[in-house]
Amino acid sequence: MSRVAIIVPTLRRPEGLVSALASLMAQQGVEGWLTEVVVVDNDREPSARAVVERFQGQAFPVIYVHESTVGVASARNAGLAATDAPLIAFLDDDEIASPGWLAALLATQASNGADVVFGPIRGRAPEAAADVRPYLEAFFGRAGPDRDTLIDHPFGCGNSLMVRATALPGPGPFEVRWDQSGGEDDALFAALSARGGRYGWSAAAWVDEVAPAHRANLAYTLSRAFAYGQSPAQAAWAKRDMAGVIKWMAVGAVQVLGWGLIAVPLTLLRRPGRARALDRAARGLGKILWMPGLEPRFYGASELQRLDRAGS
Repeated sequence: MSRVAIIVPTLRRPEGLVSALASLMAQQGVEGWLTEVVVVDNDREPSARAVVERFQGQAFPVIYVHESTVGVASARNAGLAATDAPLIAFLDDDEIASPGWLAALLATQASNGADVVFGPIRGRAPEAAADVRPYLEAFFGRAGPDRDTLIDHPFGCGNSLMVRATALPGPGPFEVRWDQSGGEDDALFAALSARGGRYGWSAAAWVDEVAPAHRANLAYTLSRAFAYGQSPAQAAWAKRDMAGVIKWMAVGAVQVLGWGLIAVPLTLLRRPGRARALDRAARGLGKILWMPGLEPRFYGASELQRLDRAGS
C-alpha cells in the first residue's frame, strides 16, 4: 500500500481553505493510504495558521507549512519538502473535493499506472452576471472522458495525483521562475512528456471550483485565456524550435481574425456568445504575443498586492 499526501497551497483565502479542508476530512475509503494533508501558507506573514489548527486532530493529520517566498511554484515545492509520501495529490484552496475524490484518483492510478492522474472539475461562479455565468463556469471547470482511461495531454495541477518518483523528481521540481505568472505545471508536464510520462483520467474524481467575485468576470478570464494562448509558442521557443514558434504565431493570427470578426457584433449586441468568441480571440492573440516579459501576472506579488489593496 503506497502512502499519499495531499498538498494544499493557500494565500489569504480563509473561507475557501475551510471548505477545502472540510472536504478532505470527509474523504472516504482512504484510511491507511492518506498519511497527511500539507497546507502551505504562502503569505508574507503567517495568516492561515488559525484555520489549519481548527482541523488538526480530525480524521487525517494536517501539517502547517509557512512559505514566505510568495509564488505558486515556491509554495508547491515547500509542500513537497514537508512530506516523503511516494504519491502526491494536489487540491487548490478554492476547490471542494467530493467524498470519493482521492479514492477514485488512487484506484485509477493503480489500474493504469499513469504518472499523473487528473479528475473533472465542476466550475461554480455564483456571483457572476447571469449572461456570462455558463461561460465562466465552463472556463473554471474541467471536462474529460466519461470513463477512466489514459489521455494524451495534461491539465493543471489542481485535482491531480502524481507519482513522486517519476512526475516530481528532485527537491524542487516546480521551476520558481514561474512563481509570478503561473505555468509551473506546464513546464513540469512538458519535461515529463519528454521523458515518456503517461497521463490518466479518473472520471469519478470530482471537485467543485468556486470562482470568487474578482475572478468571475470577463476581464480576468480573458487575461487567463491570453496566457493560455502563449503556452504553445513559449514551449516551442524553449526548445529553440523556430518553425514551431512561427507555426503557432500563424495559428494565432487566424484565430484572432476569425474569432475577432465573430466577437465584434456579438459584443456590440451584448449576446451571451460574445464571451466564448472573445476567449478564443484572446488565446489567438497570446500565440502572437508570446514573448518573454509579456506574460500576465496572476500569482505571487501581483496577487498579494491585489489583496493588500482590497484590505484582506
